[in-house]
Amino acid sequence: MAQNIYDTPDFFAGYSQLPRQVLGLAGAPEWDAIRALLPDVRGARVADLGCGFGWASRWFRAEGAASVLGYDLSENMIAQARARTDDPAIEYRIADLEGLTLPASAFDLVYSALTFHYIVDFSRLTEMIHRALVPGGSLVFTIEHPVYMAAAHPGWTEDEDGRPTWPVNGYADEGERRTDWFAPGVVKQHRKLATTLNTLIAGGFDLLRLDEFAPTRAQVAAMPELAVERERPMILLVAARKR
Repeated sequence: MAQNIYDTPDFFAGYSQLPRQVLGLAGAPEWDAIRALLPDVRGARVADLGCGFGWASRWFRAEGAASVLGYDLSENMIAQARARTDDPAIEYRIADLEGLTLPASAFDLVYSALTFHYIVDFSRLTEMIHRALVPGGSLVFTIEHPVYMAAAHPGWTEDEDGRPTWPVNGYADEGERRTDWFAPGVVKQHRKLATTLNTLIAGGFDLLRLDEFAPTRAQVAAMPELAVERERPMILLVAARKR
């Protein structure tokens, strides 16, 4: 079973105050870039893996999706999602993605935001999603970028010119990484970029588009604290289609 850090009281209290939870999709700087990867969802059956507070699930319905099924390991997340949703076409379920099995050919789109980097067996997950999609169905997801995740002790330093520098070491050594983020010992799974993409290809997907998100200069002008995020990629965005 995956680590359920989100139901730890101290972690959830801090996480709930992030702009992307307080403001929803408007508080996620990468949202416009994600939208550029999404297919037309009108009439689509959507699975939202790692649905959190349900912000994306509700957006899919507002954009015309026929139904949305959201999954999350966290009871706290699902409780928040249900409390914020008044739509019988959206259903939320508690589930561990490590062992989740979706029905075959049941979805037109599988979506996930910042969740798959917690998954140990990405190959199994990819194969399961492939079976769950209709022919030509879409998989769109974001994960923490492997450049962001690789270091054993991530954090900003300065180079000799005073420019922010992010460590990239141990990149080829895939596997568990532990970081302190709202709580000590948050477990994530580092994979090389090539491993993620090759797993998708081997799992029966065609890659449609990739993006290594960096805030735009307009976003930095509005939120100067985002400027440092242009120094290295933090989020990888992937759009793929079932062969």
